[in-house]
Amino acid sequence: MSRALRVGGLVPLTTLDYPGLLACVLFCQGCAWQCRYCHNPDLMAARGEQEIAWAQILDFLRRRQGLLQAVVFSGGEATLQGGLVAAMEQVRELGFKVGLHSAGIKPWAFARAAKAADWVGFDIKALAEEAELITGVRGSGQANWRSLEHLLASGAAYECRTTVHWHLLDVERVWRIGERLRAFGVEHFAVQLVRSARMHDPTLPRVAAPVEVEDLWQRLGELFPHFVVRKD
Repeated sequence: MSRALRVGGLVPLTTLDYPGLLACVLFCQGCAWQCRYCHNPDLMAARGEQEIAWAQILDFLRRRQGLLQAVVFSGGEATLQGGLVAAMEQVRELGFKVGLHSAGIKPWAFARAAKAADWVGFDIKALAEEAELITGVRGSGQANWRSLEHLLASGAAYECRTTVHWHLLDVERVWRIGERLRAFGVEHFAVQLVRSARMHDPTLPRVAAPVEVEDLWQRLGELFPHFVVRKD
C-alpha cells in the first residue's frame, strides 16, 4: 500500500459500532474540523503521539479472523487519509465487513470511501447553513450535506446521526434537521446526546434537556421508519 493508514487508537471489540456484528474500531488520525463537543480531540492533529503501525493492525486482524465480523474505520475523519480505500480493501480481503464513520468533510473523498464500505455511520452536524457554529469551518455544512447525497447514491447500508449539545442545538433545529433528512429520503436516523465529560471546547456549558424533548423524540419516531435516541 503506497500510504499506510495512520491509526491513533483501537477498540478491539464492540457490539455498538456496526449494527448486528461484532466489530473492532480503528480511530484514524486527523480531522479538518474543530467540532466544539468532540470527545476525541487528540485525533484532530494530522499526526498523533500514540499511532499504531498499520502492519501491527493487520497482525491484530489476522489473529481475530473467525472471531470478529467487521472492522469500522472511524476518526478523526478517516476519509482525509489517502490510504483509506486501500486499507478498507485489505480488511475486506481478510474476510471482514467494512464499516465507516464519517462526516464527509471532502465530498469527493467520501464518495470513494462510501462505495468501498458495507455500512456507513454518517454524522450530520447541523443544518447546512448553521454547521459552522459547531465545526468552526466555513463551508463545512455544504460539504456535509453534499456528502450525504453521495452516501445515498452509493448503495451502502447506513445510519445518519446527529450529536446534540443543547447549548448548540435546540428542539426546533433538531426537528428541522430531521425534516430535511427525510426530504432527502433518509430512513435511518439516530440522535446521540453529547458526551460532556471530555470535549474539545471545555467552556461549553452543561445544559439540561428542554421540557419539549420527549415530544420531539415522538415526532421524529413518527417521521422516520427507523429512529433511535442514544443517551450515552
